[in-house]
Amino acid sequence: MSQAPPVVLTISGFDPSSGAGTLADIKTLAAHGCYGVGCITALTVQSTTGVKRVEPVSSQLVRETLEELAADFPIAAARIGMLGSAEVVETVAEFLSPGRIAHVVLDPVLQSSSGADLIDPKGAERIPKLLFSRVTLITPNIDEAARLTGLPVSNLAEMKAAALRLHEMGAKNVVITGGHLEKPIDLLSVAGSAGCEQSEFAAEHLRSTATHGTGCAFSTAVAANLALGKQLSDAVVLAKAYVTKAIARAYPLGRGAGPIHHLFRMEEQPRPAQDAIEPKH
Repeated sequence: MSQAPPVVLTISGFDPSSGAGTLADIKTLAAHGCYGVGCITALTVQSTTGVKRVEPVSSQLVRETLEELAADFPIAAARIGMLGSAEVVETVAEFLSPGRIAHVVLDPVLQSSSGADLIDPKGAERIPKLLFSRVTLITPNIDEAARLTGLPVSNLAEMKAAALRLHEMGAKNVVITGGHLEKPIDLLSVAGSAGCEQSEFAAEHLRSTATHGTGCAFSTAVAANLALGKQLSDAVVLAKAYVTKAIARAYPLGRGAGPIHHLFRMEEQPRPAQDAIEPKH
């Protein structure tokens, strides 16, 4: 019997266009050879053109789902995305008791790229207070880092300052993603007893409209790589490479910002020879 893949839990919203949220996370986890299970925190009405409506799931349903999954599966890592409400933030924080899940990646989703709020104001305030100290890594983009810290974040120096502030707010490890900068760069900041060690990861700017769900894919890919036993810095590098290629290989789908191609690796698998799959007579 073959060995079971690591199980990774996504706690996130439902995007019916499959570009972000739970559906996209499951695809990303499958692409990394992990088995994805999910707890949906909010329903949305959206497409590639933007988010039209958000309906948070009840905290009780979220609680029951999380406990049922944890009782049935050995969860190696978790990825947290859109939470929708303060009540759900509190429920997830209660679920993440110390030592329950070895690796937890928090993507502090606050607002969609189209400008729609994806969590209520009270929930946005409670994310750093209740979750930062309970997770392995947080992965805000520059806009989220600015909103969380109250600092301007528009260049590398400001990213470094924001990362230090996020550490002060309780985050152990931080990746601030700067894919929207003129020169894309991500910053990994790791807090230690001797201070913070910060590493920069630059990339070429890809001219593409297929950028929907890049933050979800990045944080989920990091969680998958941690579940597979990678060290944090290696997990970040591998996740960045995965997202870059998923953007480059994307199909032209939808009338707005199209989804990345989460499953591009399936097209890279060698196909069996035709005579090997044709029935023998």
